[in-house]
Amino acid sequence: MRQFDQQRPNLARMYDYMLGGTDNFAVDRLAIEQLAELVPEAVPLARANRAFLQRAVRYVAAAGIDQFIDLGSGLPTQGSAHEVAPGARVVYVDHDPVVAAHAKALLTNVGRAVCVEADLLDADDVLAKAGDFLDLDRPVAVLLVSILHFLPDSAQPGRAVARLRERVVPGSFLVISHATTMGRLGDEEVPRGYRSSSGSGGADRRPSEIRRFFGEFSLDPPGLVQAVDWRPDRPKLVGDWALPSSLMAGVARKIDHSTSA
Repeated sequence: MRQFDQQRPNLARMYDYMLGGTDNFAVDRLAIEQLAELVPEAVPLARANRAFLQRAVRYVAAAGIDQFIDLGSGLPTQGSAHEVAPGARVVYVDHDPVVAAHAKALLTNVGRAVCVEADLLDADDVLAKAGDFLDLDRPVAVLLVSILHFLPDSAQPGRAVARLRERVVPGSFLVISHATTMGRLGDEEVPRGYRSSSGSGGADRRPSEIRRFFGEFSLDPPGLVQAVDWRPDRPKLVGDWALPSSLMAGVARKIDHSTSA
């Protein structure tokens, strides 16, 4: 298995640290501490995102979904899909070969979850590899949680997501969270946190642009909202931190219109 470079911070390990995990090194912890000084909302935002993922997975599992494809998953630790829905089968997908190799090692003794190396921008390759473990003739939940804002429009993520929507069967779900400044910043001001480790850039999309990723899928209530407001486990309390940055989130399902009257 290829090894992480312990001398350079890695986004997957940094995220693991923000969630309270142990699959990280001192260089990752230092990077997060420095980031938190510059962007105080970074850690709360990461945790709000993971909390949304957990609620969304529980929600679609309760709707009968027992298959998940988690795209841009990073390391499957700290409340990942296979832990939240223990009866489901999960395919984690990451394009970084080192992250994918480490994720595979972490899942060695988890028979219901695997990790594959693939680029989410190649939807057909993703589904071909996922199909080796899942039954794609049955409904599946596709998770695109806190990943699309790392992809600039020039990478055409909308085309890839549209292909995923086309290929999955009716009854399937699409789960998305996407960071945004609501258009308050220009492209040149987009925070580094929205940019990929490869330096390929990111995108500060407005809510209306994020909504387009769901295409013809029907958004379940409450629709596309702040992640903390998507079916929260408890009412907001006085003193709850209002995140200065925004994380929009939603869950939508594919309806079989051919059976509609």
